Amino acid sequence: MPPRSASDGWEGNNGGMRICILTWRDLKHPAAGGAEVYTEQVAKRWVRDGHQVTLVTAGVEGEPAEETVDGYRVVRMGGKYTVYREARKWWAASGQYDGYDMVIDMINTVAFRAHTWIKKVPTVGFIHQTCEEIWHINAPFPADLLGRYILEPRWLKAYKDIPVLAVSQSTKDALARYGARRVTVVPEGYEPEFTGTLPSKEDVPTVVWCARVVDYKRPFDLLHAAEKAKAAIPDLKVWMIGGGPQLDELREAAPPWVEVLGFVDQDVKFDRMARAHVHVATSVREGWGLVVTEAAAMGTPTIGYDVPGLRDSTRAAKGVVIPPEVDALADWLPPMMAKWRADPPAPMEYGGAESWDVVAATVFDAAVAAAGLEGKVARGT
Repeated sequence: MPPRSASDGWEGNNGGMRICILTWRDLKHPAAGGAEVYTEQVAKRWVRDGHQVTLVTAGVEGEPAEETVDGYRVVRMGGKYTVYREARKWWAASGQYDGYDMVIDMINTVAFRAHTWIKKVPTVGFIHQTCEEIWHINAPFPADLLGRYILEPRWLKAYKDIPVLAVSQSTKDALARYGARRVTVVPEGYEPEFTGTLPSKEDVPTVVWCARVVDYKRPFDLLHAAEKAKAAIPDLKVWMIGGGPQLDELREAAPPWVEVLGFVDQDVKFDRMARAHVHVATSVREGWGLVVTEAAAMGTPTIGYDVPGLRDSTRAAKGVVIPPEVDALADWLPPMMAKWRADPPAPMEYGGAESWDVVAATVFDAAVAAAGLEGKVARGT
């Protein structure tokens, strides 16, 4: 039985499409993050709009090999390193006969390169960020050099003639260095989780930092910058939120006026974000920088490093982008603290991002256009 396309007349639910998404993790994976949230938010809205969606992803201990989540089908197989091979086997055995109209190939460092083994269904790549410098932080020598200079370039160069969607201009620019020429930028999404009355700002100048306490988030940059800035802000207070392997080291290094909270629940996180005057983001790179969006939605602007992803989210949230250096952060903290304490910005409904309804509709339209399916499929209800 050959695979069918929209041009064959398949109409699914309410004239919708049948879409397959290949990705390394789903939301039930213990290491799931922002990319998985994005996929889930889009997939469930596509189902709501009359499309059929299958998510092919890695297995998760204790979770079924197949289930329905929020209306879309989840098929789990393989593990962190084998899901790519197993997905290819699945497609050969059954996926190609399921009548899919389009495949979304999610690129999360290691690439599926689905277009090399899916030939009769249009394939569209999707990427949040490239890894690049993070190889040197997350992988030991010499694996870091192999990953950054040989493996990742090889994986990404395979997409040079393939349509790809990216969540920021920074990611599009990064892909261009690897030869990708058909990249469309789509928006980042956000759904406000805090629905109560915002608390008042602190009486003393307060900075909040929120991320995993790992090297590539550079938590010690804020610690050192705040120590330098304290001469100009004697009553400065710093809150650092997030768990991670460097948490004990950070706590040991922090002076009394820096509170290292570690992992906290969402209510505490949003309360501290809202009460602070300045949010600081110091990552090596991001796909977007969701924490910047969250802070802006709570009425707290960001000083963000001028690195991929952070520059996009910080500018969208009307924050300030600065050179990625401790001294620059120390120099910028006093004037921006004074400015934003005197005239606190109003909360931004979506923090510089878009609603998930807008994101899902935009990504669908962009994917259909990239796949060359315009005029052949109905958008749904």
